[in-house]
Amino acid sequence: MEKLGHTDTVHPSVAIIIVHWKGIDLTKACLRSLQKISYPNYRILLVDNGSRESDGKKLKAEFPEIELIISEKNLGFTGGNNLGMAKALEQGFDFVLLLNNDTEVEADFLDKLVGAFSQQPKLGLAQALIFFNADRERVWSAGGSFVDALGISKTIGYGKRKTELDLAKSRQLDWATGCCMLIREKALREVGLLRDVFFAYFEDVDISFRIREKGWEIGVVSDAVIYHTVAGSSKSKSTEGTLSPTVIYLTARNQLFQIKLHVHGFLRKMSAFSYHGVKFSAWFLYFCLRGRIQKAKALLRGLVDGISIDPSIDRPLPPR
Repeated sequence: MEKLGHTDTVHPSVAIIIVHWKGIDLTKACLRSLQKISYPNYRILLVDNGSRESDGKKLKAEFPEIELIISEKNLGFTGGNNLGMAKALEQGFDFVLLLNNDTEVEADFLDKLVGAFSQQPKLGLAQALIFFNADRERVWSAGGSFVDALGISKTIGYGKRKTELDLAKSRQLDWATGCCMLIREKALREVGLLRDVFFAYFEDVDISFRIREKGWEIGVVSDAVIYHTVAGSSKSKSTEGTLSPTVIYLTARNQLFQIKLHVHGFLRKMSAFSYHGVKFSAWFLYFCLRGRIQKAKALLRGLVDGISIDPSIDRPLPPR
């Protein structure tokens, strides 16, 4: 990867932000796949997000082309990415790409993503089409939709076979996943960084909504393809038995944050809170019946904090 910096005036510069907490083998696989990409003007900013084994230095030794940012503690998905995004804005990149460390990419994925922005001047944020790494014909995410009356975010295409999707169709989204999210620098400066209060989960929905509220469009670029090794850094949300109490807490709390921030109108808010009240009551009963007391307690803490904490915290940006 000798293609670093801003000397290429034809291809906009892209900062690729990868946050590493654990799973060094997955991060290495991600970096190896990035070594094969065809896009000529990018730099990888790797954030060691408080890894226990000082993995960042090991990764820097093996991949000297990366720019390493070290945090002494785990700042979560939000804080880790914010370190990288702030650095990217300071360095004047045209685009910022958030990329999970447990992904692998097709060689032309970044060409396709950046190309979509040149064709659509109002596009502020876009994601790749993401498949499961273990089954590369099965979709993990083709974007996100939001059911306003219930305050729930849904993943488009999850679990579908590749042949079941209309991949040629250009689709605008309600939100894009932070697993692979390319953001135009101008849009990012208008809305600020990720809200640190989220820590992890639903922060991508939040920044997507903030970007849309500024008049930008959000899309999925269906010919930009990557693969996701699900639950690389934290357990999958698809199976309750794999969820830690921390994930239960964050999921419950942040869903309430989502309603507070992005469901508007008294009746819609009441409808959304009522739906989640029923849902979380069922969760609590299930945890108690299964003897999962720590998860039940984590759920209650999440609900209390989701109600009591004001999530509308702006993230300051570095100077131009």
